[in-house]
Amino acid sequence: MIHPEWATKYKTKNTELRLIRGHYYLYKITSVWDPEKKRTKKVTLESLGTITQAYGLIPKGMSKKGPPAKGTSPLKYASEKSGFLDSFGAIDDPRSNRNQLHNIEEILLLTLCAVICGAEGWQDIEDYGKAKLHLLRQYFDYNNGIPSDDTIRRFYRAIDPSAFEKMFKEWVQGLANITQTKVIAIGAEQSVTLPESSPQDLGNDQVIAIDGKSSRRSFDGNGNMLHMVSAFATEARIILGQEKVVDRSNEITAIPKLLHWLDIKDHIITIDAMGCQYALADLIVSKGGDYIFSLKGNQGSLSSDAQLYFEDADIPKPQSYTSYDKGHGRIETRECWVVTDVEWLKKLHPKWGTIKSIIMVKSTREVKIKGKTKITTENRYYVSSLTLPATRILKAIRSHWAIENTLHWVLDMSFNEDYSRIRKENAPHIMAIFRHIALNLLQAAKKERQSVKGLRKLCGWDDGSLQNVLASKSS
Repeated sequence: MIHPEWATKYKTKNTELRLIRGHYYLYKITSVWDPEKKRTKKVTLESLGTITQAYGLIPKGMSKKGPPAKGTSPLKYASEKSGFLDSFGAIDDPRSNRNQLHNIEEILLLTLCAVICGAEGWQDIEDYGKAKLHLLRQYFDYNNGIPSDDTIRRFYRAIDPSAFEKMFKEWVQGLANITQTKVIAIGAEQSVTLPESSPQDLGNDQVIAIDGKSSRRSFDGNGNMLHMVSAFATEARIILGQEKVVDRSNEITAIPKLLHWLDIKDHIITIDAMGCQYALADLIVSKGGDYIFSLKGNQGSLSSDAQLYFEDADIPKPQSYTSYDKGHGRIETRECWVVTDVEWLKKLHPKWGTIKSIIMVKSTREVKIKGKTKITTENRYYVSSLTLPATRILKAIRSHWAIENTLHWVLDMSFNEDYSRIRKENAPHIMAIFRHIALNLLQAAKKERQSVKGLRKLCGWDDGSLQNVLASKSS
């Protein structure tokens, strides 16, 4: 059967278009093996929504336009109980009721859609809204049109960032990545329950990487720039939360705030040398998690003691594990040693009572430049509360770099965050959270081999792609 183009453009991989009594419906499908017929069969998983020529794809649970029914959200993401506007629409409105032309939901939805589609500043958000007013009116009336860039600017400068942070954490709970055997847990007042297991037993260790990033052009008149410490679930590629810090030296005060509300039980926390503190180690272990901390000179003799141990040729070492990587014109060899006999180190550093192993990773990189091979070698040292085999320790250490490659690099290259000049009052903090929200949704919706930047362009060009991202599920 031939369907019209306005309906077929919403059909993507693992979906099916059905015409029922003159109306088009989009369903999510999959294939399972039928042992009796010895072939695969199609299974319908759920309805994704209806498709009309006038309004395009209308996700399940949404009307074509107008405000949501009380207690429901017009936008449903990864959880039927956790829509974006369910979490953020309840924020206190800092504006005066006098001459108020646009409600909070209209401004929040406009901003989210604009940021997903590539907006970087206040004028971009206004221009996007004027160009896509027909799409936005599928969700809200926008009786007074699109708010001006001045209105949007003043609104976000006045919002309470701590309240916005809290709502982000509540919303992220709905983006818990559910696999066949495990759940990424995001804690707050309520947390997602994990299966009964521990990192010592899991073959697929769940790593939460914590690291900081500055928005380099967000400096205000006093020369201060926005610096955020983020917690990133490396396997699920979900930003679990963030804390604003005054400068890089205060990361060690922001990290405990993240750890206090994160449910880190049965998870491995990886932090670079800035966060290598025995107080953080004690906090992580007390909450049922484990850690791998990078070692450098900021911990006095702890780093040098570990380094001297591995350099002492007279001390027998356990067998190392070696991995190889080839790509981008280079060959990288990584050797990993894990030493669990660390009582001598704990006696030298009694405050580090949670240490169960010290780790060395030797990285050798071979690069061909103008026909000549250049070889560089680097040794890196770590302390950990784990006694896992070297294979899994090295995997967890490498997972930490996902926060650089999948979060910080993407925010800079795809969202142009380092060049954002939003800098006054609370606005930089709020917009950084909006970029995190958009990235979570894009990561959940993008297909294999599709880039975040490419999907953002597609959302700007095609309303159906944007609606798929807004309705995306992370599971």
